[in-house]
Amino acid sequence: MDIQSASSVVLQALTQATSQDTAVLKPAEEQLRQWETQPGFYSVLLSIFNNHLLDVNVRWLAVLYFKNGIDRYWRRVAPHALSEEEKSSLRAGLITNFNEPVNQIATQIAVLIAKVARLDCPRQWPELIPILLESVKVQDSLQQHRALLTFYHVTKTLASKRLATDRRLFQDLASSIYSFACSLWNHHTDTFLQQICTGDQQAALSSLERTLLSLKGTHTHTNAEKLISFHLLFAGRQFGPGSLCREKLEKTIILFTKVLLDFLEYHPWPFIPLIQRSLEFAVSYVFTEVGEGVVFERFIVQCMNLIKMIVKNEAYKPAKNIEDSKPENLEAHKIKTAFFTHQTLTEIGRRLVSKYFLLTEEELTMWEEDPESFAVEETGGDSWKYSLRPCTEVLFLDIFHNYSQTLTPVLLEMVQNLQGPSNVEDPVQMLMKDAVYNAVGLAAYELFDNVDFDQWFKNQLLGELQISHNRYKLIRRRVIWLIGQWISVKFKPELRPLLYEVILSLMQDPDLVVTLPVDDFEFRTEQFLPYLESIFSLLFQLLQQVNECDTKMQVLHVISCVIERVSIQIRPYAGCLVQYLPILWKQSEEHNMLRCAILTTLIHLIQGLGAESKNLYPFLLPVIQLSTDVSQPPHVYLLEDGLELWLVTLENSPAITPELLRIFQNMSALLELSSENVRTCFQIINAYIYLSATDFLQNYAEALCRSFCELLRDITTEGQVQVLKVVEIAIKVSPVLGSHMFQPLLPAVLRGIVEGERYPVVMSTYLGVTGRILLQNSGFFTSLLTQMAVEYNQEADQLLGSMIEMWVDRMDNITQPERRKLSALALMSLLPSDNSVIQDKFCGIINISVEALHDVMTEDPETASFKDCMLMSHFEEPKLTDDEEPPTEQDKRRKLLALEDPVHSVSLQQFVYEKLKAQQVLMGDQGFQALMETVDTEIVRQLQEFIHGM
Repeated sequence: MDIQSASSVVLQALTQATSQDTAVLKPAEEQLRQWETQPGFYSVLLSIFNNHLLDVNVRWLAVLYFKNGIDRYWRRVAPHALSEEEKSSLRAGLITNFNEPVNQIATQIAVLIAKVARLDCPRQWPELIPILLESVKVQDSLQQHRALLTFYHVTKTLASKRLATDRRLFQDLASSIYSFACSLWNHHTDTFLQQICTGDQQAALSSLERTLLSLKGTHTHTNAEKLISFHLLFAGRQFGPGSLCREKLEKTIILFTKVLLDFLEYHPWPFIPLIQRSLEFAVSYVFTEVGEGVVFERFIVQCMNLIKMIVKNEAYKPAKNIEDSKPENLEAHKIKTAFFTHQTLTEIGRRLVSKYFLLTEEELTMWEEDPESFAVEETGGDSWKYSLRPCTEVLFLDIFHNYSQTLTPVLLEMVQNLQGPSNVEDPVQMLMKDAVYNAVGLAAYELFDNVDFDQWFKNQLLGELQISHNRYKLIRRRVIWLIGQWISVKFKPELRPLLYEVILSLMQDPDLVVTLPVDDFEFRTEQFLPYLESIFSLLFQLLQQVNECDTKMQVLHVISCVIERVSIQIRPYAGCLVQYLPILWKQSEEHNMLRCAILTTLIHLIQGLGAESKNLYPFLLPVIQLSTDVSQPPHVYLLEDGLELWLVTLENSPAITPELLRIFQNMSALLELSSENVRTCFQIINAYIYLSATDFLQNYAEALCRSFCELLRDITTEGQVQVLKVVEIAIKVSPVLGSHMFQPLLPAVLRGIVEGERYPVVMSTYLGVTGRILLQNSGFFTSLLTQMAVEYNQEADQLLGSMIEMWVDRMDNITQPERRKLSALALMSLLPSDNSVIQDKFCGIINISVEALHDVMTEDPETASFKDCMLMSHFEEPKLTDDEEPPTEQDKRRKLLALEDPVHSVSLQQFVYEKLKAQQVLMGDQGFQALMETVDTEIVRQLQEFIHGM
């Protein structure tokens, strides 16, 4: 594309592309799109946006097209890539001058240059940084600002590269430019301070912008070694709130403190020389009069975080054994110890509580106007990093934990000064008591040995909860929260009924903010039961009363905790909740987090209701269906809880229903995800097998088998075991159908045994599956062996011999007593036999049987005879203590199944005796005697001891 001739047509197209008329706009855009891959197009764009006489919109569009072209065509390997010659010319043209008059276009050009730098600097563009460094030294303020802007975007972009070679290159570059960037920061800061002294606000603003840009340039490099001056803050007094200069200054200060915080976080040891001045700076502005009228909220948060990170930093503490400490640890600890004197700590502690813990006017207004939002205001997670109240509380906790000996008397004195009821006419006293009680609640674990909470509860707190004056709601709300903090630390069980009485009255408090802190207190079920009906009813009323999603979630959380603790005792009172949850589910269609809370509540409700949960199926099953359907968008939020609900529904189901069976259609897609939820998926499959093996396997085993075959191709060892356990359970519950339906998986199992699978846990599972088939479906085992013999080009007997040999060799891989007994039963079931291979392996079969007899036989001291401890004769309902969960329907199913399982219904001692007797009959005494002589004499002696007298 010839620049001279092309420039006018490209300019015309760009002009048309800025038109509001789509008839003009669309053809122009199409023409520009076609030119994107033409040689010379970007050179034309460069000449257009560098021409300050042209229309701003046209120049803006030219920059955007150029910027997009870098992403698409600058890399050498890109289709239609720009030639090296054109790129070289463009790089030179981009940095010939830094005099763009329009701010927005200047920013876009700076970003554009940074994009090219990311790909080409420093190898193809070594001159970029030196030119930028020279350009920021010029006297012309516009050029200096634009060069600084570009310098910032370039260093920021280069710092974001992650490859090791790129990181090394950047570190080399950064070490050479860092001191220069710091000198720029110093120069512009000094200029700014001089200009505000002379009252030239416009010039000061310009200098401040350059201060901010030069600070951003240093921000990308973390190897700071310079003690940074803090006097910039004093300038804050020169500007009134709302002034442009003040706003820019605050941005500079926040960025400055962020540099310090990042440096401290990533390089704690090089930061050590800055500890003293950082603490002096932060503490003086936040905890003394120096900060009055100067500080602002975000700055206070940053300063508190700075103090917190220095106090808490492990690098600044000596090792437990002082001799093991590094010199750096000891130096930092010495600086901190010298700074945090008794007086300084006392002042910080007092001010944290008496100034920063006080509820603000805005918070009190919010309490009155929007109580729900006030009650559930976010204080968890990382909110301490940017929000003042959680930041203050986290700092208090860390300082109190590290300096509790100094701060405990300070806090206890503050408590002592507030004994007795507060005067409702004195709002300052009320706010102070709220703040002090907040501190005592936060520091509960630290104050364990210093506060007799039981006495305090009886003598003061209980009385304060009973003061019903409207203004006293501030204290009622704080006291119930405070008790919640202490109840798991130090609270006598015998006082709890008294507490439940108070909770009952508080839950009827007209103020929602007082009601909501009634949280999931620890409780003993038997003490709580007399209050269950009333409290559950009030919780349900509260759930209906509140409107905000967050509040409903909070109330649902408490309801869930109550249901979880009282278990089946909830059944008489759950009707109202059962009727309301479908309504709430429908109302929360747009609120996935609320739906997650509903799912959690349902999980606990189903566990409490047990078999009665079948009455919920019309609502419950569609909820499970939606939550676990990966084709439905909400599954992203609901899947984990939905799977848990599906599992507990199956575990508590008294019988299969067509609808419950139909939900399993969701499973294939879930197994394809192979996510962290796959373990729960396996538990769900097992639950279906226990619930109704025949219906389930006939409907779904074929598809499930395909899914398993896919999974086994790319799964961990633990995953393989989980898959095979499902197959083992299916064969155990339904030997004929289970073996038949999972037949495609079984050759790999036999192959693993014959070839000596090296992972013990996998081998143990292989032997468990094979033992089940051999013992409970011997005809199928024979046909499977025949099929495998063809594959190995061997006789079936020869293959059986190899299997038995490996089984005997790997018996130690099997650790579960049930599986060890199963192995003995399975191998003994091959007898009686005149098969020479089985007789050849007779010694190994007897060895395994005697090992298993040692595992399962216990001696009855009264009769001096042995009995099989795994035998189960009848099903008994267990007697439960208060802390134990009642058995689920699935627990009962598994117990009944165990009564039919040969492992629990057949005496190994009797089985071995009968099989040996049958072998003796088959071979005759002489032949049998010869067979027994192949077994070690000590093993024979132990065997005779077990079957003696039979």
